[in-house]
Amino acid sequence: MDTENIRLRWEQEEAAVRQRIEAGGGRAGVSTPEQIAGKTGLEIMQAMLRGELPYPPISETLGFYLIEVGDGHAVFQGEPQFKHYNPLGTVHGGWYATLLDSALGCAVQTRLPAGTGYTTAELGLNIVRAASDRTGPLRAIGKVIHSGRQMATAEARIVGPDGKLYAHATTTCFIFDATARAGR
Repeated sequence: MDTENIRLRWEQEEAAVRQRIEAGGGRAGVSTPEQIAGKTGLEIMQAMLRGELPYPPISETLGFYLIEVGDGHAVFQGEPQFKHYNPLGTVHGGWYATLLDSALGCAVQTRLPAGTGYTTAELGLNIVRAASDRTGPLRAIGKVIHSGRQMATAEARIVGPDGKLYAHATTTCFIFDATARAGR
């Protein structure tokens, strides 16, 4: 499939996901402990994609959205915009970092049992290609490398529809009992 067809497919997939989320009542926000009680990490992520749980407000701020989740993986898509530029006239490294951290963390979350949470302990990032507001859609594809009881690791890449690599990252996440933090 050529680059233009992939780009068109990506744009259609994003539009379909956003429409499904809105049809399910989805909005930006934070889930309450009651909304996620008894759900595995994968079930939480799937509920977000159906619009049953709020999606993170950072999605609107930085213009990227969850596109797909499965066991041990998560895909986000975003399109760099002028408002994401640094003073040098390129996309700020924080945009790449946040997009990658989202894919990494959500991939880890898909492996969590009910009642557990995670937090990023380490994020290593390499930007290998500049993006601009003319780049078009980019995808961050996160995959779990290891998922244990107390720690998980994952890797992610940001790629364009032409397959070019823009950035890659790894993370280490601590896993914890979320019920204790929720006051239960």
